[in-house]
Amino acid sequence: MSDSQQQLPLSHGNLAHLLPPSWKTQVTAWLAEDTPSCDYGGFVVGDGPRVATLWAKSDGVLAGRPFFDQVFTECGCLVEWHLSEGSLLRTSSSSSSSSSSSETGKIKVATVTGPVRGILLGERVALNALARCSGIASRSRALVDAVRAAGFAGALAGTRKTTPGFRLVEKYGMLMGGADAHRMDLSSMVMLKDNHIWSRGGRVADAVAAARAAAGFALKIEVEVQSEAQADEAVAAGADVVMLDNFDPEGVRVAARGLKERWAGKKHFLLEVSGGLTLDNVAAYACNDVDIISTSSIHQGVPHVDFSLKIEH
Repeated sequence: MSDSQQQLPLSHGNLAHLLPPSWKTQVTAWLAEDTPSCDYGGFVVGDGPRVATLWAKSDGVLAGRPFFDQVFTECGCLVEWHLSEGSLLRTSSSSSSSSSSSETGKIKVATVTGPVRGILLGERVALNALARCSGIASRSRALVDAVRAAGFAGALAGTRKTTPGFRLVEKYGMLMGGADAHRMDLSSMVMLKDNHIWSRGGRVADAVAAARAAAGFALKIEVEVQSEAQADEAVAAGADVVMLDNFDPEGVRVAARGLKERWAGKKHFLLEVSGGLTLDNVAAYACNDVDIISTSSIHQGVPHVDFSLKIEH
């Protein structure tokens, strides 16, 4: 199997099976947004049968096949994939791949068949979703690799700083890249950030107690802290996760070691580090007194993987 066809490891099962029943309505909404009234281009080309090839033109991780498939299902087309979800795309070596074109620099990823109007109707929506999802998977994989190379054994996670209406695709891309998706929404876990604490009078223990009264035993409570002393207060109050926010690398190491030593055998909690972490600096925060490193850099401002769809002629 060539490098471009090597599937990245998925720990358990098919990630598409995580998608909720409602996700297909999002695809319908994307298509409705793109063609709110008349499809003038579709009128020009008609509905004769055609074949189109999906090409990858830049390196990365292939992610987002369910969304691409559903776009074309709704447009009356069929998709045949030549690469598995999670495959590494290495366009620089495409000339030696059985899935490559006669040209270097692009890889044949899938074939779309159906009425030409349907192919062109779904083209841009499908490409946009696939390119964005693959870009997030690619950056996620890069950061996971970086922290593993630095000896970090914990979780590398995304954040909730996602695009409204596109969160499901972005979280799926994080998972496909090997990262943890963190909480999906405000209902998934209680996150008490600085504004919550200040709004409760600055009392961490009071905020945690109020959260526990509402959340019960089923939800974890996480508290964002700005100092080691505040972290101690959160642990004492029963926080399940404590986030050290915007600490520098040395500050993380000192605080994490102190917290784990002081509370050993007394309170169980997870320690998270977040704030300004990128591919360039994340290795410096790799400390195994920390359980979670979270960053929005795996899904904000991430370059897309370049794909094109060309009708055969």
